[in-house]
Amino acid sequence: MAQHQKHLLLNRTCNKIPLIGFGTARISPEDTEQVIYNAIKAGYRLIDCALMYGNEPQVGRAVRKAINEGIVKREDLFVIGKLWNSYHSKEHVRPIFEITHKNYGLDYIDLYLVHFPFSTAYVDPKVKVGFKTLEDEFKQEKSPMQDCWREMERLVDDGLVRNIGISNFNVQAIVDLLTYARIRPAVLEIEHHPYLQQKRLIDWAKKEEMQVIAYASFGSTAFSGLPKHLEHLPNLMEHPVINKIAEKHSLNSGQVLLAWAVQREIIVIPKTVNEERMKINLETFNVKLDEQDLKDIAGLEAHARFNDFFEENYGFDFPIFD
Repeated sequence: MAQHQKHLLLNRTCNKIPLIGFGTARISPEDTEQVIYNAIKAGYRLIDCALMYGNEPQVGRAVRKAINEGIVKREDLFVIGKLWNSYHSKEHVRPIFEITHKNYGLDYIDLYLVHFPFSTAYVDPKVKVGFKTLEDEFKQEKSPMQDCWREMERLVDDGLVRNIGISNFNVQAIVDLLTYARIRPAVLEIEHHPYLQQKRLIDWAKKEEMQVIAYASFGSTAFSGLPKHLEHLPNLMEHPVINKIAEKHSLNSGQVLLAWAVQREIIVIPKTVNEERMKINLETFNVKLDEQDLKDIAGLEAHARFNDFFEENYGFDFPIFD
């Protein structure tokens, strides 16, 4: 199945990145190895992970198992890792990357992203990886992104990482990074769904030769807590507009939401533990929404960012996206 997937090309390396990948956030460590192994068997070749998700070792075991069993070759897989906020200082980037590198157990990582455009106080990753200190404080650290990015570039220079990129950055943060980047970011990963379409950001990023990965394609279902001012929005998976389009094309609502992005060459990374649903999501390549469908979905724009930092959902207030 995987050989029929459509790929996009990354700047500088011209490496191929699949348009439909598999996300690993919020999969319990005890389930991760089997889920990722099943996903690879189903045809997924892009695996999006991060140190913050707490399941890198299990992802690595699943990937190595699939390779060792001959299900897939290493060069056919595209594996992503992410540098957490607590480790932006130049003395921490390499050691923290080495943890991810060891967890995966692979010779190289295809793409390494800076997870967020801000740095927080260092916390020993053996103890905790999160937004807050051990004292439950949200405490920023004065680590310049320029220093962090130079260390990211050195990972490429040393052959440990093929491509580097960014996640949750806005245009202002990217413009600043581009003033000093020797290796330009290949990918921008952002929250993207019909309630938060970010069309101008995406169009600009593509003009700057960055491919875009969408997370939370199904909207609020990806999060355990929501900002209070967004709780009134209907679940996208049950929205009448999405359901009407799904019925029209004999699809489910999830396929419509994925197709909406994939049709515009935006990479998606849906997650499911259900093997049948894994296969159904991959079939999104065969879905073609028409102009009226796209117009109707465009009308759902609400500028609603579910992954934003408020007391009620993260325990601190930080207007990073304002």
